[in-house]
Amino acid sequence: MCELLAMSANVPTDICFSFAGLMQRGGNTGPHKDGWGVTFYEGKGCRSFKDPMPSAESKIAQLVTDYPIKSESVICHIRQANSGAVCLENTHPFVRQLWGKNWTYAHNGQLKNFIEALPVEHHIPVGTTDSEHAFCWLLDQLYITFGRTQPASEVLFNFIAEHAQQINQLGVFNLILSDGESLFAFCSNNLHWITRRAPFGQAQLIDADVVVDFKKETSSTDIVTVIATQPLTNNEKWHKMEAGQWHVFNKGLCVFGSPT
Repeated sequence: MCELLAMSANVPTDICFSFAGLMQRGGNTGPHKDGWGVTFYEGKGCRSFKDPMPSAESKIAQLVTDYPIKSESVICHIRQANSGAVCLENTHPFVRQLWGKNWTYAHNGQLKNFIEALPVEHHIPVGTTDSEHAFCWLLDQLYITFGRTQPASEVLFNFIAEHAQQINQLGVFNLILSDGESLFAFCSNNLHWITRRAPFGQAQLIDADVVVDFKKETSSTDIVTVIATQPLTNNEKWHKMEAGQWHVFNKGLCVFGSPT
């Protein structure tokens, strides 16, 4: 299956360290060689880099690793294709507009009978993946239910969680979703997270010989949460989410979600 990576921070922060580890799983230390993508938010805008090449071999991925783009919300995905051809339009993350915001979505897992079970009307997929189809169906449900006005955050994300549970009945549906302010994570079977804040220490990547001392890279008020399919470091304590559990992160903090 694919792997997910996301970040929520209270200050603009680069994700170079975590991304350097994840990209090695795209055809080097892992089998996820069917494309990769990342979306960075900057205010209401977002910039995306996507490539159907393996991330471990992609010069665009190397650019992202070397160039410290700073953001408060980031979503990244490396793909192991099981639905849809290996091509740019099927490469995550997918970005669509709703309520004057750019919504970014990435999915890990596989869904059965998704076309029949999740009929779409207003948001039509560009590619042929089960992932994008489920995203379009979810956006349809939001638009049909709430119209042109975005509801309060707790109403919105409880609604998304309920529908994520519904999609999850079709197979495996690990989800990362963001509007640039809040970051929503739903666990079907595999999702981990870690919040880094003062006092900061060193971290060692699992997939690359890279160590960073966050004390030298941060201020005492920084709060950064990283979410990943599997832990990216071997000397930190990551929290494993339970099946069906979901969290909403804002500025690095978990603000609400399902009970632990």
